[in-house]
Amino acid sequence: MAKYYVVWEGNEPGIYNSWTACQLQIKGYPGARYKSFKTRELAEAAYSGNYEDSISRKDKPQKPTSLPDALRSEINWDSICVDAACSGNPGKMEYQGVHTTDGAQIFHQAFPLGTNNIGEFLGIVHALALFHRAGKDTPIYTDSRNAMIWVNKKKCRTKLARTASTKQLYEVIERAEQWLATHTYKNPILKWQTDRWGEIPADFGRK
Repeated sequence: MAKYYVVWEGNEPGIYNSWTACQLQIKGYPGARYKSFKTRELAEAAYSGNYEDSISRKDKPQKPTSLPDALRSEINWDSICVDAACSGNPGKMEYQGVHTTDGAQIFHQAFPLGTNNIGEFLGIVHALALFHRAGKDTPIYTDSRNAMIWVNKKKCRTKLARTASTKQLYEVIERAEQWLATHTYKNPILKWQTDRWGEIPADFGRK
């Protein structure tokens, strides 16, 4: 499916019709602001506005209804999905958890500076802690193998520098690591098969 990419802040702001072209405008640009849209008309309307308005109207991803029944049956719909997005890597980072069935948002957190891998890790731990308090063993989907490994090892193995800008984020990381070290859980952490099922329902739709 064709996508159009709006770059509000980057090397050359504008509308681009490929992810490769978009990457050229945001790579290495601190605080790059961009998002993908399904049609040129939507992209043009967003570009004529501003970034904050566009991301505040969060598109709720729906379950991939176009999948054949054989593929749909592979997904455990009684679950949640987590994902992260980063404007630059590192850059402004956010993560969220949504219901797999309808994309309804369960939680959302944002930080001024972080990485995708950190966001994916924190998203899983956030979901685990949430379900632990509720006494539920609901499965959790992620499309990040790195995050799954980090959670299994109970350690966020990021190389992001610890600075004044990342102080708050590191405090959250340390709480997540401490939670993993002191709690057990029965929630299956499952890999979302993007190549078979399409984008994970928690995807922010920016690539």
